[in-house]
Amino acid sequence: MRPQSSVGLVRVERLYKQYETPAGPYPVLKGVDLAIEAGEFVSIMGPSGSGKSTFMNILGCLDVPTAGAYRLEGNDVSLLAADQLARLRNRFIGFVFQGFNLLPRANLVDNVALPLLYAGVPKREREAVARRLLASMGLKEHAERFPSQISGGQQQRVAIARALANRPRLLLADEPTGNLDTGTSHELMELFAQLNAEDHITIVLITHEADVARYARRLVHFVDGQIDYDGPTLRWPATAAPSAAYETP
Repeated sequence: MRPQSSVGLVRVERLYKQYETPAGPYPVLKGVDLAIEAGEFVSIMGPSGSGKSTFMNILGCLDVPTAGAYRLEGNDVSLLAADQLARLRNRFIGFVFQGFNLLPRANLVDNVALPLLYAGVPKREREAVARRLLASMGLKEHAERFPSQISGGQQQRVAIARALANRPRLLLADEPTGNLDTGTSHELMELFAQLNAEDHITIVLITHEADVARYARRLVHFVDGQIDYDGPTLRWPATAAPSAAYETP
């Protein structure tokens, strides 16, 4: 178990992102300031086009801001070269996506072990880690199966196991329940809550579902590229826009 740290994990200051279009520059993020401490569990919500997915891509080092600063544990990410960013993503950040993104022709062990393969971990060691993680997800008996042979909820558990393979400090989950039924979604969110509470893994979760967002202790709400609410999830006003106004899978 990792001890909780008081060191700031994520800091963004005056973060601005625009994309060039035939009609001219299109701003997506407009001067965002946000700090996330190690061990937090944060949900990010907002209507379609509010900038939350772009923000998540920047946190995951999959995109770069047009202006402003992004620091991980005090290190300025903008100063890193492409190969350094790739190593950072592999060793520091875990990703869980709505579409699972599992390799269909690889069994579950090999899917979970993939980040360890990229990190140069010997085969025997990475297989042992993968099997341990699958067992922790309740999938020990399915280790030799392929993704098409298990349910969607089980596939997402495999994706979480893969995200944890390199013991990341930061876990980014983008609509992880979007392809799951209500019961399976809540089982998955209980798992995220357990990972945060017991292992103190920092989790940032994008969702359009208010009941999913409530598993986090903190909610950040985006509107038009800016944050209009940042506070305890339970204080999010009951008069907030209904879920139909949010992005759908």
